[in-house]
Amino acid sequence: MAPDALSLSNVHAFYGDSHILHGVSFSLAPGTVLALLGRNGAGKTTCISSIIGLLPPRDGEIRLHGEMIGGLSPERIARLGIGLVPQGRRIFSFLTVRENLVVAAQRREAGTTSWTLDRLYDLFPRLKERHAQLAGTLSGGEQQMLAIGRALMGNPRVLLLDEPSEGLAPLIVAEVGRTISRLKAERQSIVLVEQNLKLALDVADSAVILNTGRCVFAGSAAELARNEELIVQNLGVYHSH
Repeated sequence: MAPDALSLSNVHAFYGDSHILHGVSFSLAPGTVLALLGRNGAGKTTCISSIIGLLPPRDGEIRLHGEMIGGLSPERIARLGIGLVPQGRRIFSFLTVRENLVVAAQRREAGTTSWTLDRLYDLFPRLKERHAQLAGTLSGGEQQMLAIGRALMGNPRVLLLDEPSEGLAPLIVAEVGRTISRLKAERQSIVLVEQNLKLALDVADSAVILNTGRCVFAGSAAELARNEELIVQNLGVYHSH
C-alpha cells in the first residue's frame, strides 16, 4: 500500500515553554484535500509551522510520502516537496507576475507531470493576461491566484494552503474553491487551513478539527458536515447542509 502523502503522528510542539500542540495525529491520502479547521488560536498555524520546519516538533513524527521530515530545515523540507501558500499571500510586489512564477520554479522528480509556465497559465488565464504587470498592482483575488501559482511552480508533492479565502469577496472565494477542485482533479495532495467552513467542506475529502492544540475530530468531510453539534462546539459557527 502506498504511504500517505503526509502524516503527523503524536506531534507535540512548543513556543518556548508554551505547549501548543498536544499529540496531534492525522494523515493526508495522496491526491486528496484535507481541511484543517479550528478557531483562532487552536493551533492550525503552529501545525503548518511544524510541517514546514519553522517550528520543529519536540516529539512525534512528521512524514512526507513515508519519509521523515520532522526536524529537517525549512529549505530541505521545501526541496523534498512541501509547498506553502502563506496567509496574507506574500508575493513579490515589485516583480512582474511572470517573474514571481519563474523565480519559484523547481524541477519535479522524473515520471510525474510537472507544472510549467504554460500549464499554469492554462489554470489561471488571468495571470497570463497580466504576465508583464507588477504583482503589487493586482487585485486581491489575482494576488491569491499568483500566490497559489508560485507555490505550484515549485512542483510540490503536498501543497499547504493557509487561509486562501481570507479577505476576498464571495465571488473570488468561489473561484478559489474551483481552483482547489481543479488541483484535486489533477491529483494534487492539499492541506487546506480555512475559516470559511462552507468552502472547506465543499472541496475537502477529509477534515481535522483542532481545539487548543488537540485533535477533536479526524474523519471524512461528509461525516463532519452532518455533525452540527461538533461544528458549533469547536468552530462556533452553524453549517447548513
